[in-house]
Amino acid sequence: MPKSIIKCGLSHLEMLTEFYDKVTANLEATVNYPKWSRGIYPGRESIRRAIENGVQYICTSDGKTIGAFILNQDPQGDYTAGDWKQNLQDGEYMVVHTLAVSPSCARQGIGQAMLEYALKQAKARGYKAIRLDVVPDNFPARRLYEKIGFTFAGEKDLGRDIPEIPLFALYELNF
Repeated sequence: MPKSIIKCGLSHLEMLTEFYDKVTANLEATVNYPKWSRGIYPGRESIRRAIENGVQYICTSDGKTIGAFILNQDPQGDYTAGDWKQNLQDGEYMVVHTLAVSPSCARQGIGQAMLEYALKQAKARGYKAIRLDVVPDNFPARRLYEKIGFTFAGEKDLGRDIPEIPLFALYELNF
């Protein structure tokens, strides 16, 4: 399946909002591993902010959205809590957020392709690692991260004040 990954512009807002809504509706109807809420997170306003900040990416094939993610420097919580292998300061690593694959494209390598793209972007910009966090029960995501080479850095409270997700599983891939 030929795919293209690009940084989004505001012209992608409607497409991405519909994409994340469909992904979240599917999660809510099956197993909501990341505990996302349709229309809330990821929702139109969080997507708009990511686009405006130049950190939202979209993966397409034949004009259809098949995946999306955010790549930035903001852990959105206390990453100093992690049991990281490498002692890095803010600004020395990038963070992946809101990685999603269309349910119709599951298990086709889309998630891996987006993560590999993110890794290339981070390396090319001189960062030393990519870090991310995931809901501990999100076993499909955890398997993907480990398959690509990310290492586990503990389950920690990131101070996000989300009662239904008191701890997050942390992962890193150092360059």
